[in-house]
Amino acid sequence: MPDLFSPLCIAGLELPNRIIVSPMSQYSAVNGAPTDWHFIHYGGLANSGAAIVTVESTHVSADARGTPGCLGLYNDEQEEAMARIVRAVHDNGSSKIGVQLNHSGRKASSTLPWEATKGALDEGRGWPILSVSEEPFGPGWPKPAAATAADLDRIVADYAAAAGRALRAGFDTLEIHAAHGYLLHSFLSPLTNTRTDSFGGDIEARMRFPLAVITAVRQVWPVEKPLSVRVSSSDWDPAGWEIDEAVEFVRRLRAIGVDYVCMSSGAISIDTKPRIAPGFQTGFAAKVKRDTDMPVSALGLIADAAEALRIVHEGDADLVTVGRAFLDNPHWAWTAAARLGAQIARPRQYIRTSPGQWPAAPQADLQGG
Repeated sequence: MPDLFSPLCIAGLELPNRIIVSPMSQYSAVNGAPTDWHFIHYGGLANSGAAIVTVESTHVSADARGTPGCLGLYNDEQEEAMARIVRAVHDNGSSKIGVQLNHSGRKASSTLPWEATKGALDEGRGWPILSVSEEPFGPGWPKPAAATAADLDRIVADYAAAAGRALRAGFDTLEIHAAHGYLLHSFLSPLTNTRTDSFGGDIEARMRFPLAVITAVRQVWPVEKPLSVRVSSSDWDPAGWEIDEAVEFVRRLRAIGVDYVCMSSGAISIDTKPRIAPGFQTGFAAKVKRDTDMPVSALGLIADAAEALRIVHEGDADLVTVGRAFLDNPHWAWTAAARLGAQIARPRQYIRTSPGQWPAAPQADLQGG
C-alpha cells in the first residue's frame, strides 16, 4: 500500500493511515460552546477516511477567545457539548477525534472574519486581553495588557484545566497551538517578546512560558494518548523566529513528552507575509524530522494526493495535515485513496460508492498524475 495509507502507532493510538484533518475555525460557537453546526461539521468528517479529525482552536478561558464565535473549554456546558460530538464520532465514525487548545493573546477580542470591519470588536462586545507585551497585532486591533507573573500562572492553570476537560470529554488526541501569532508563539518570537523579566530575552527565556504550559498539560494528559504541538517554523522576517530556533524548541518538546509536532509558520503580525504556495511548509517539517527525530506532520496547502504521498514516501514527514481540501471535499481521503490505488475505510452505508462498485467511481492513477 502507498505509505500515505500505511498504519502508524503514536503513543498508544493506532492510526490506519497518515492523514489528519486540520483544526479549522468555524466561528460559530455560542458563549464558547459548540452548536449544531459543529455537530454536523465534525460528524460529517468522522467518516472522511482521515486517521484523525481535529476540532478547531478551542480556548482555555473566556478572555482567550479570538472572536465571540470561537470555541472554549472552560465550563461544564462546553465540556458536555464537546462530549456529545466525541460520542457521535466514536459511535458512528472511522476517525479518531482530537482537539486543539489555544490562547489567542493579542489576537483575542476581535471581529469575526466575515464582518466588514477587521480588528477590534465594537465597544460593548469586546473584553480585556493579555499578551506578552502591550503591542497590538496591527492597526485597528485591540491593545493588550502585558501579562503579569500572576496572569501567567493563571493561564498555565487554565491550560491544565482545559486538558482535563478534554480528557473527560473523551478526545483521543490533544494539540497545543504555539504558532500563528497567538500567545505561546508571541512568547517565542523576538519580534513580539520584548520582556525584560525571566520570560524575555534569549531563546531560553522566550521558551520558558510555552514549555511551562505544555509541561502542565502533559502532566494531565495521559501518556497513552498522543499530545502534539503546532509549532511555528518561521516568522518570515529576518529579525524574527526562524527554523533553527524551532528545531531547538522541538527538541525541548520531545524531552518533556510531546509525541509529535505539526510544523506551520507565519502570522506573528499583520505585516509579516509568508511566501505561500502548495506545500510551502514541507521543507520545515523535513528539517525538523531530520534534526530532532521527532515524529512530524507537514501542512500548508496540501491538496494533491500525489504530493501528500510523496511527502510521506520520501520521509519529509510522518503525517500530513490537510485543511481546506477537506472543506471543499469532506471525502478527500477517499478520493486520494482511489487515485492512488489504496483501500480506505468507508461506512457500510456507503460501501456502494467504493471503486469498482459503480460505473462512475474514480479510477486509480498509479502514476500520481
